[in-house]
Amino acid sequence: MPPSAVLGFLPGGERTSVGRMGAPTPTHLRDATADDSAAIARIYDHYVLHSVITFEEEPVPATEMARRMEEVRASGHPWLVAEREGAVLGYACASKWKGRCAYRWSAESTVYLAPDACGRGLGTRLYEALFARLRAASMHVVIGGIALPNPASVALHERFGMRRVATFEQVGFKFGRWIDVAYWQRILDAT
Repeated sequence: MPPSAVLGFLPGGERTSVGRMGAPTPTHLRDATADDSAAIARIYDHYVLHSVITFEEEPVPATEMARRMEEVRASGHPWLVAEREGAVLGYACASKWKGRCAYRWSAESTVYLAPDACGRGLGTRLYEALFARLRAASMHVVIGGIALPNPASVALHERFGMRRVATFEQVGFKFGRWIDVAYWQRILDAT
């Protein structure tokens, strides 16, 4: 934030900085690029190291994250970032649900925010943009998997009309305990 900036708030309570002329510096959403891979890896690695939200147990290097991002883009799925003043605050992406051809109209969604960016509505904004892109690409179903418990993620998915359709009990083991994973789903082109 520039030295002359002060904090302000966007609609919905999201914090933003305000520059000398009083104009807010809002968070904007854009397509992720390979240049974002280090920032995205840092956000993701926080959850790898400090939570059961992801079942990975080792940090993901930026080069591996860049490879994953390219794989998503090559499959025709979106990868978006929320950015303010050049800093990536979070991301959302969709990927193939499964590799077999008949699944091509279904996508799995995910969203991660930097710890200090939580609670500002960025997850909602990212999912709004992601779901719009999935509908524009004629995706029929979006699926989200959530390691439990995770009330914030459950609330986000249900805010988007997703409903719980499956629970797999004790399918992950991390930090010395068994973890359940539940899946939420929404049919995107339903009226």
